[in-house]
Amino acid sequence: MKMIAAALLATGILSAAAQETKTFAGVVTDDVCIKGDHSHMRMGSNDGECATACVDAHGAAYVLFDGRNAYKLTGTAPIAKFAGKKVSVTGTLDAKTKTIRVESITASG
Repeated sequence: MKMIAAALLATGILSAAAQETKTFAGVVTDDVCIKGDHSHMRMGSNDGECATACVDAHGAAYVLFDGRNAYKLTGTAPIAKFAGKKVSVTGTLDAKTKTIRVESITASG
């Protein structure tokens, strides 16, 4: 019984550690134009407008592209206003689904 309780406690601790808040950097784009290259879509006059159009018209999701990986962005933070921009995102990463639950987002240089 004690071994089961210890295993459950260890699992809970590992799960909590996996969900710690971190800061991520990259460009807000969409999962149709994951790498931020909107040249094949051009649904607006710039990358931000294209990303927003892909989300609105094609049901795409906003993602953060860090140069190698794309992470779906969820949460209540105002993600759309940062489309096409370099940002710092604070939130929790679900590594299994490659999803960041955004707590805050700010433009970065």
